[in-house]
Amino acid sequence: MTDTSHDGVAIVRPGQTYTGKQGFTYGAGISRETVGAQHICMNLLPIPDGVMAKAHYHDGIETIAYVIEGEIVVHYGDELEKQVIVKAGEHCLVGAGVPHAPRNASGAMSRALIAHSSGSDQDGIVMLPELDAKLAARLEAETT
Repeated sequence: MTDTSHDGVAIVRPGQTYTGKQGFTYGAGISRETVGAQHICMNLLPIPDGVMAKAHYHDGIETIAYVIEGEIVVHYGDELEKQVIVKAGEHCLVGAGVPHAPRNASGAMSRALIAHSSGSDQDGIVMLPELDAKLAARLEAETT
């Protein structure tokens, strides 16, 4: 998918998608994979209602999300014990190395622009499957 033949300015047209390790399907934007970006990337993240990312962190890489539509719950912390709700028009920073698992529990589609301080949002990802199980159990307990 990389096209590094540009002369310093590149455009990524809509329609390209990819599935990240986190379990989400992204609308491909500017990244190492699409245009050879080295230090920053930005992709569109549509999150259908009820969908949650796999628990993970980005080693040495910061993440910024700007919610365009809907709202997203970001579970975060060493045990994903904290949460914040990010609503349309708001920005959210997830620091490098912070375990997190965003989810959409809004009842409608949510969309966000996601930027990382690396050329690819797949760089430095450390998956945390043990936290997936803990968060699922906690969310199940909250609904019963």
